[in-house]
Amino acid sequence: MNTSNKVINKRATDPLDQLIFEDGLRIKTLWFDQDLDLLVVLLNNKKIIQRPISDFDRLKNATKIQLDNYENDGIGIHWPDVDEDLSLRGFLKYELAHFTEKVA
Repeated sequence: MNTSNKVINKRATDPLDQLIFEDGLRIKTLWFDQDLDLLVVLLNNKKIIQRPISDFDRLKNATKIQLDNYENDGIGIHWPDVDEDLSLRGFLKYELAHFTEKVA
């Protein structure tokens, strides 16, 4: 019987997890334009993801000051003033879903 406490690192099998955890894809910064209902996410690979702010109930009612007060650890964004959390994985899943709709 093996009683070893060793943790074996396994490669991610999900392509999004591979991009994030193995290839190092990260959220670099965010921009907001409430008049245009626009949230812009800049990634460290120089790609941009755009989402309507109104897609997120807590963000659509936030003030400019609340929107600008976010914490970014590269794989997730947290807005303490409005208790909202968004992930890089979620942004990527949204992009993939809408990309396939546009191509089809």
